[in-house]
Amino acid sequence: MEKLGGIFNASSPEMAAMAGLTFYMLAIAIAILAIIVVAVAYIIIRYRKRPGDDGEPRQDFGSIRVEIIWTVVPAIIVAVLFFLTVKTMLAVDPPKGDRKPDIIIIGHQWWWELYYPNSGVLTANEVHLPVGEKWLARLESVDVIHDFWVPELFRKIDLIPGHPNHIWLVAGKPGTFLGACAEFCGAQHANMRIRVIAQTRAEFDAWEKEQLRIPKTPTSGEAAKGGKIFLTEACMNCHTVRGTAAAARVGPDLTHLNTRETIGAGVLMNTSENLKKWLSNPQAYKPGSLMPNMKLSDDEVNQIVAYLGALK
Repeated sequence: MEKLGGIFNASSPEMAAMAGLTFYMLAIAIAILAIIVVAVAYIIIRYRKRPGDDGEPRQDFGSIRVEIIWTVVPAIIVAVLFFLTVKTMLAVDPPKGDRKPDIIIIGHQWWWELYYPNSGVLTANEVHLPVGEKWLARLESVDVIHDFWVPELFRKIDLIPGHPNHIWLVAGKPGTFLGACAEFCGAQHANMRIRVIAQTRAEFDAWEKEQLRIPKTPTSGEAAKGGKIFLTEACMNCHTVRGTAAAARVGPDLTHLNTRETIGAGVLMNTSENLKKWLSNPQAYKPGSLMPNMKLSDDEVNQIVAYLGALK
């Protein structure tokens, strides 16, 4: 069942509450279906036509008892479901009050920008979260409607341009949880994936400290040549590398790209070979994305890969 994910592997109190509601509703639906099936079978057998039954069956008109039963029982069922639903909604979406967001998630076609306002960390596509802590996330979009969904941890919620939404984020256990955009948002909607990496508070603090560190700019070798290309070609027009003149936010912040697990919002695993493939022709892996084919030579690709890998 764990491999099924979602409600079958609820990994946060919110998803556990939603799974409980789903199972209650499923149990009630199955019970109703069983009653109907048994009743129909009984009626078919009990009142079937027998030899000698040539006339009209006896007709009964009106029964106060039956009418009370089929009115009161459904009303009780609806009331129970209403109570369970409200209880679940309050557990999943309690009021945020004056709480400031712990993380701001911004949807782009087709990647996720992640900003931690309390520390200033800016990263992309991989949410790091301390296990057991309840975080408030504000969700925005810069272009079209996206939908943030990590089935094992959180419910779905839209990211709407000009209309920030909020959701509580909690991970009940350490691990990496996979999610994706759940609202069709364009050609690469299916490749707008997200990872939530739930870790202990100590591991999260270490990750955050690492993200805040401004890496040294390589001064020699292939990495230095790659840095020069990065800052003289169009790369810096879209990306940020802190500690350099590159400060654009059209594309993901690449300061600590080497600490991420994937490239292109999950389209490739983050290895040197895959990064070379991506830089050589990103449109081959994510057609329609804003990342153009820069027509880089193999040497230039290798040098940029060396540069991004040296930013530690």
